[in-house]
Amino acid sequence: MTAQQIMTELESLGSPSIKKILVNHGVREPFFGVKVSDMKPIQKKIKVDYQLAKDLYATGNADAQYLAGLVADDGKMTRADLQTWVKQALSQNISEYTVPWVAAGSYYGYELGKEWIDSPTEHISAAGWSTLANLVALQPDDKLDLPGLKTLLARVVKDIHSAPNRVRYTMNNFVICLGAYVNPLSADAIAAAKKIGAVSVDVGGTACKVPVATEYIQKAKDRGLLGKKKKTVKC
Repeated sequence: MTAQQIMTELESLGSPSIKKILVNHGVREPFFGVKVSDMKPIQKKIKVDYQLAKDLYATGNADAQYLAGLVADDGKMTRADLQTWVKQALSQNISEYTVPWVAAGSYYGYELGKEWIDSPTEHISAAGWSTLANLVALQPDDKLDLPGLKTLLARVVKDIHSAPNRVRYTMNNFVICLGAYVNPLSADAIAAAKKIGAVSVDVGGTACKVPVATEYIQKAKDRGLLGKKKKTVKC
């Protein structure tokens, strides 16, 4: 399938009602309003395709960009590719999910995550924290920079309440992922979450709630899933 053929198919799958919902969740024009479940058959046909993913992403269409993340060959993504993607990730679902998924699966996830969190641009900083959260959910503990992650945890405690809106949300998720997926830092994450307390985030016209970090980490512990890594973060 070519990028143009896929764009035609995505347009046919678009729904005004889904588009309205996605707008409330921070998705920006242009896009058609395609359900993720309706993208899955296309993903199944493509499987993984480095160049096609880049072509789809370059359209600037948020539906195409989301699909691009699903079919991207993370291991082939260059540092320049990922820098381009994060700059163009103007929709919330792309900056906080698509780009971080691919970056975390690449060879540059940790270094770019740390770089992006320092960005003065809100969506790039949010993408950085989300990349780090996805990274710790995927990589074995012995491959992680535990001292560095502990330092970042302290930074979250210090800065979260004064950070930009979506950065607060992704910082909170970083604490949850450290606590749930990284055994050596679980106690530190719980202690940090208690210091942080409730995190206030403007979620727009949606019913979304900010997860309580201590509760989510405890749920993982109760289910015997503490430290159990994910095979993939893409969904």
